[in-house]
Amino acid sequence: MSTTSPFPAVAADPGVTRQVLAENPQMMVVSFTFEEGAQGALHAHPHVQSTYVERGRFSFTLSGETFEVGPGDSFVIPSGAVHGCRCLEAGRLIDGFTPRRDDFL
Repeated sequence: MSTTSPFPAVAADPGVTRQVLAENPQMMVVSFTFEEGAQGALHAHPHVQSTYVERGRFSFTLSGETFEVGPGDSFVIPSGAVHGCRCLEAGRLIDGFTPRRDDFL
């Protein structure tokens, strides 16, 4: 079994790189690397998302509420919830999506 992703890293937003780490039709794991000050624009999708902060600090907005997270923090974003983030300190998020986000393939 390979431990490297067969998917390339791609630009997602200015200062943000996305790489699919693993996927099947029921689930997907994705890495997002942020430069300080980069933003993940407010958006919503039908997928349930889990987010784990591997490193860095982020200000997240989720359904109109804003909170700060750092290394080791994790949370779940419900299906359809409007969310986005601003990177306060360069870092990396590991997101899980169910079902898979085919738009990332």
